[in-house]
Amino acid sequence: MTAAAPAPARPPAPAPRSRKAPIVFLAGIVALLVLSAVHLLQGSSHLGFGDLLHAILPGADDEPSSQAVAVLVASRLPRLAAALLVGLALGFAGCVLQSIARNPLTSPDTLAVNAGAYVSVVGVAAFGISLPFYVNGIVAFAGGLAAAGLVLLVARSSSGGAARLVLAGSAIALALTALTSVLLMLFQERTAGLYGWGSGTTVQSGLRQVSLAAPVIALGIAATLLLAHRLDVLGLGDDQARVLGVDVRRTRTFAVVVAVLLSAVAVTVAGPIGFVGLCAPVIARLIASRVPGLGKHPLLLPLSGLAGALAVVAADVLLRALVPADKAVSVPTGVVTTLAGAVVVVWLARRQPSGTPSARGTHGTVRSRRWVFATGLVLAVALVGAVVSALLLGDRIVLLGDVLNWLRGLAGTEVSFALDLRWPRMLAALLGGAALAVAGSLVQAICRNPLAEPSLLGVTPGASVGAISVVLLAPGIGIWPMMGAATVAAFATFALVHWLASGRGSRGLSSDRLVLVGIGVSAAANAITTLVVVLTSPWNANLALTWLVGSTYGREFDQVLPVLLALAVVLPLALSQARTLDLVALDEDVPRVLGVPLDRSRLAFASLAGVLTAAAACAVGALGFVGLVAPHAARALVGSQHSRSLPVAAVVGAVLVCVADTLGRTVLAPTQIAAGLVTALIGAPYFGWLLWRSRTAA
Repeated sequence: MTAAAPAPARPPAPAPRSRKAPIVFLAGIVALLVLSAVHLLQGSSHLGFGDLLHAILPGADDEPSSQAVAVLVASRLPRLAAALLVGLALGFAGCVLQSIARNPLTSPDTLAVNAGAYVSVVGVAAFGISLPFYVNGIVAFAGGLAAAGLVLLVARSSSGGAARLVLAGSAIALALTALTSVLLMLFQERTAGLYGWGSGTTVQSGLRQVSLAAPVIALGIAATLLLAHRLDVLGLGDDQARVLGVDVRRTRTFAVVVAVLLSAVAVTVAGPIGFVGLCAPVIARLIASRVPGLGKHPLLLPLSGLAGALAVVAADVLLRALVPADKAVSVPTGVVTTLAGAVVVVWLARRQPSGTPSARGTHGTVRSRRWVFATGLVLAVALVGAVVSALLLGDRIVLLGDVLNWLRGLAGTEVSFALDLRWPRMLAALLGGAALAVAGSLVQAICRNPLAEPSLLGVTPGASVGAISVVLLAPGIGIWPMMGAATVAAFATFALVHWLASGRGSRGLSSDRLVLVGIGVSAAANAITTLVVVLTSPWNANLALTWLVGSTYGREFDQVLPVLLALAVVLPLALSQARTLDLVALDEDVPRVLGVPLDRSRLAFASLAGVLTAAAACAVGALGFVGLVAPHAARALVGSQHSRSLPVAAVVGAVLVCVADTLGRTVLAPTQIAAGLVTALIGAPYFGWLLWRSRTAA
């Protein structure tokens, strides 16, 4: 007997129609109309509802006020139209990206699309090139597509989960943000006003940009709707989709291109408005889970677009209701959406399962004592070379004999002037790099995740909030109050991350959840920093940029003293507890069996990391990636025992930041590049390589 042929697979049956679906859309549209009316009535010029009606629908005998018409046409209608279009585009784009990745944390932000588009736009402006709107949009599209492709390539894994994708996107976005900040610093005259725009603002001057963007967004939305059925089929799994005749790779590629196009146009119009592409689809899916029929993409996509438009308009309305009218223009709308998006990221992270982390422990190669001794000698030579190079190189080359004369007080005026500026910077780079490296080692141990670092766990952004607030709100207050504010803010931020990541009913901390919550809290802290800058000192953004990107420019010994004292206290204390730190880095069970108070030890080591991070912030600002690269290099050199890896990590971090600072003030002298750009250009590829190497990890 011949076997019966298998029955052909059937496409998913259409969901039953529900009377609630039209009600949901109707309620959303009504809410959007109400918010839009409120939006048009807000502003520095007082317009009543009657003025609004007369301006929009003048009667036969009523002549509309020329002032009302001018305000509406020149300012308020363009701003409202931009909010609607950008929210619509980001809602559709986020829904498409989440569907093809099957990951609720996927969005134009977590895929670094917004960061790639933004750096492209700023790069064009930095070179003084003024491009037409569509050409500028093509540039943004190319940058966003390249960034998204890189993130997807690096994070591709069969078992990486949500944390892997978000980590990859955050790392690449951090590097692109550092590059953007340096461009803003180096070309201040050509990029004036782009700092606030970089957080996303709907402020427009006329309807020209909106009218040019509308056809492209309409085309992108039409393309996503054509993909709706295929996205439904992809939700069944790749194998089922292929059986049903869907070309999975081609569909995903086309969907990513369309989503990046929508995001790039949104960035071109209003800058990178954060997390709308994440929040809108999440809200739409929550509603769809309670209303039959809305879960299919022909309705889910428009619902996500409607939620995105509501989110941006509501953020604009809330912003102008809370901030005085004269300052509301300068405050980016993206600050509000980023704060809301951070809450959604944390909520989604807390829903992540507490299973085995994707990266367990912080293991390294076992090395012999002879190898460790030889490594120490090589690092000592590298440290001396970094110090000598930092003193000799710069916009003026100084000879070694000049340095010796300077030490004896016999150098000339120009040499003395150069070295008097260089030695505090060199000391700040050495000590700041060492402090960040030790802090990174502690954070990776207590998280049991070699991909964690202070910048991704909220510690560095939290310290930045405290320090920037003190610097801008109380200028000239001194280094110790700034150190105190940075330390308190760093502690508070990490305590919040730790509490949120602990979850309810979970046994211990989940490493992936801790990282995801840290990324969400870090985004909120960065948004608060931007808010403080634009509200208190909008014309002094360069000060904040210098701090946030990480730099030793203009440092004096008073600013180096806190990190020197912190290292002198924390490093010996951490080394004395190195055995306990080794046990904490293993797992949840072994330390408890051996009598180690795990929670208390984890909190103590986190406190030490917070002190070091805050002190380093006083010396080198919010320098990124040092706390990631240096601990990895140390474990590769001398193994995972913290009695060996902590001092080696300190030396590696010191050399890395010192060399980065020297290169930054030598390569394009007399123009200076912030040390944070160099460390980001080193750290981001290294981070990507780590993710790529671990792509098959369980």
